[in-house]
Amino acid sequence: ARPRPRWGFHGRRPPPAPSGSRAIDPEEDSRPLAGTQRERAAAALPPADPLLRSQAPRSRALTMPKDYLTRILNARVYDVAEETPLEIAPLLSARLGNTLLLKREDLQPVFSFKLRGAYNRMARLPQAALARGVIAASAGNHAQGVALSAQRLGCKAVIVMPVTTPRIKIDAVTARGAKVVLAGDSYSDAYTTARELATKGRLTFVHPYDDPDVIAGQGTIGMEILQRHGGPLDAIFVAVGGGGLIAGIGSYVKALRPDIRVIGVQPVDSDAMTQSLRTGRRVKLANVGLFADGVAVKQVGAETFRLARKVVDDMILVDSDAICAAIKDVFQDTRSILEPAGALAIAGMKAWLARERLKDATVAAIACGANMNFERLRFVAERTAVGEAREALFAITIPEERGEFRRLCELIGRRNVTEFNYRMGDAAQAQVFVGIGTDSAGDNVTLARLFARHGYAAVDLTHDDLAAEHVRYMVGGKSPLAAGEVVYRFEFPERPGALMTFLTSVAPTWNISMFHYRNQGGDHSRVLVAFQIPRGERGAFKAFLGSLGFRYWDETDTPAYRLFLG
Repeated sequence: ARPRPRWGFHGRRPPPAPSGSRAIDPEEDSRPLAGTQRERAAAALPPADPLLRSQAPRSRALTMPKDYLTRILNARVYDVAEETPLEIAPLLSARLGNTLLLKREDLQPVFSFKLRGAYNRMARLPQAALARGVIAASAGNHAQGVALSAQRLGCKAVIVMPVTTPRIKIDAVTARGAKVVLAGDSYSDAYTTARELATKGRLTFVHPYDDPDVIAGQGTIGMEILQRHGGPLDAIFVAVGGGGLIAGIGSYVKALRPDIRVIGVQPVDSDAMTQSLRTGRRVKLANVGLFADGVAVKQVGAETFRLARKVVDDMILVDSDAICAAIKDVFQDTRSILEPAGALAIAGMKAWLARERLKDATVAAIACGANMNFERLRFVAERTAVGEAREALFAITIPEERGEFRRLCELIGRRNVTEFNYRMGDAAQAQVFVGIGTDSAGDNVTLARLFARHGYAAVDLTHDDLAAEHVRYMVGGKSPLAAGEVVYRFEFPERPGALMTFLTSVAPTWNISMFHYRNQGGDHSRVLVAFQIPRGERGAFKAFLGSLGFRYWDETDTPAYRLFLG
């Protein structure tokens, strides 16, 4: 068997982490991580002692509480939960050179693992407590588990949810007969309200993670993994919010197979468990990120933290771009769309394998939820390109001269142009915002050198959050130099080189004063172009439009153009 390193929160320092992940040193201080998401995720530690990397991990089987193994073996979950498959991800496995297994908790009746713990807790309540009803605080998935469990057990359920909860989760809860109360911006805010309502209404509070019965219910996932996969398994990756899932899985796995590493994954902006394990005490975050709303927890549970200190080998932090890329990875292998928290473990698995430079390993990740808000898909699709290192963004300065715009396009050549934004604003120079498809990390550096060799000042904005999230949509505005321009919107088939073909058709004497192109992933592209056409060449311009063979619309007199661009 391949020697296994010893690290994590048991006195050893982990090896350095790559971009998109961050390993944690237990000796680090407790100051919050600073900087952008990408800077925080990419922060690395000094190399581990190489002598440690040949040692096997310390067995912790004898230190595990035996009562949790018993609780998990006797958990009542299968009245409502499915024994979900453990599937290989063939495309992702082939790409990374390892065997990657997905535990498909997204296939549960509520599209999340949460009903396991909720039902196990509620099924053990006395009849008098069930008659009074239950209450829970949840960002969505636990809420659906409680609602379904209450429906099966015939009791009343009240769910307190943050106001940021996706509509799809709210509707799913109310559809099962539960009452929804919206309060606060995070789980912690909803939790406070739920506790108050529980006291007033004499309702039983069903905790989403910090309860032995809930932890045991989630631990049945670890039981199913070991039952379905008896061969070598290097690591199991688990999304971590409050810690119930990793505490349950870790308790079972470490009791029977202490050689398997249990690795938690968190977003860089919701890292309560990571900071808590690093400092040895439960840390309460002032704020949490809301992209992966299912793990947006300010403070982990007391019991989950106690167990995590015994069973967690390592923690990985990933940013939103890495999560988006993981959503795409799972979609390509399964045609299922995970929610951000549901894809968290897959993102961490990819980052850990890259950090360790492993090949031919066998690892498993919990695909723990698929309650995706449809409106988020646009953001996910756009950020996936950055997370996969498939898009480079540049701000390029070119001379404000006729033909220079075309010369830049010729330099880019037949590379896949994902975006092209330009607006005349200066008599001498022009700023162009360009997105270019790339094949791998580092291609942006190669492109920057190409632009420099040909005399273009180019600023690499590939990892600039402001550019990716805002500036790319704000290039434009009114220009005093664009007098007399006519504005047309064109539609042409999307294929490599199509943009260059379009520009080649434009007469060199016609100045382009505005240009906006964005690859939307469809079979047709849409381009907005403003031309400055001399009066004597209006006939030639009309002939040009007729010869293109593309659909076009004259937008010169539209309100949107006149108000914001003209």
